[in-house]
Amino acid sequence: MAATKDAGSLEKSEDTVDACKLPNFLKYTSKRTNPSDGSNKAEETDSVPISKASAHNPYQYRMDYPNMGICLIINNKNFYKSTRRSTRDGTDVDAAFAEKTFEELGYTIKVATDQTAKQMMSLMLRVSQEDHSCNASFVCVLLSHGDEGVISGTDRDVMLENLAEPFKGHRCKTLVGKPKLFFIQACRGKKTDSGTGLQADSVEEQRSGKIPVEADFLYAYSTAPGYFAWRNQQNGSWFMQALCEMLQRFKGELELMHIMTRVNYKVATHFESNSDHLGFTGKKQIPCIVSMLTKDVYFPK
Repeated sequence: MAATKDAGSLEKSEDTVDACKLPNFLKYTSKRTNPSDGSNKAEETDSVPISKASAHNPYQYRMDYPNMGICLIINNKNFYKSTRRSTRDGTDVDAAFAEKTFEELGYTIKVATDQTAKQMMSLMLRVSQEDHSCNASFVCVLLSHGDEGVISGTDRDVMLENLAEPFKGHRCKTLVGKPKLFFIQACRGKKTDSGTGLQADSVEEQRSGKIPVEADFLYAYSTAPGYFAWRNQQNGSWFMQALCEMLQRFKGELELMHIMTRVNYKVATHFESNSDHLGFTGKKQIPCIVSMLTKDVYFPK
């Protein structure tokens, strides 16, 4: 079995995927390739930037609230036997890394482990009903098995859109106009990516008294639709390793979407699966960012 190298460490450990059901032969090690340096009130239309470049910038979210906000981490590791889903070894590393990273960014951390589908829904509803008037944003980190459009509670799957629903504009008024960021480590299907060799109209800004209820959300998925998401049993998932590293490295310097592009780059170029089983070696992964953000997100330094 090949060794896993990441962030300067050398360890022998196995990778697996966050699918709901995993064939016994799908166990891999990863290797590093191509290393490189690599409020009950609606938000005002214009917002105050954190940068010193200007005193007024309508294209940045305000991040100068008294609090950065809540970071909710749901870490599902152990599942009911009836689900026939494997234990997600390595996920505690992801949870600890996410907790450290977002705490350093100024968030109040809430961690819940091994949540059933009902408990996940209740928790999301409860947090959405809190008063976020003094908070700049909301972050949710979901670590579990999954498939396209769903994420797994310890007993059954739940639709991701149902988990996010309580935070939408018509439901959570104190987060209207503020960024709501979801980071999701879970499979989205059963395909593997074998990789490949290397070889606009604009509309003037319109002002309105309303804002779309779906606005200001970002969903950062660990993998593209239909594909496995890889997780190392000792070092944690490829996606969460890259996400936390890039947030720590570029906070206060780069806008969030630029940071996420660097996350994509690291996952795409630094990780690759090895396996003794024919057809399951050299597999790759690319995260997928779905953004309905309306402004730039800059975390404080």
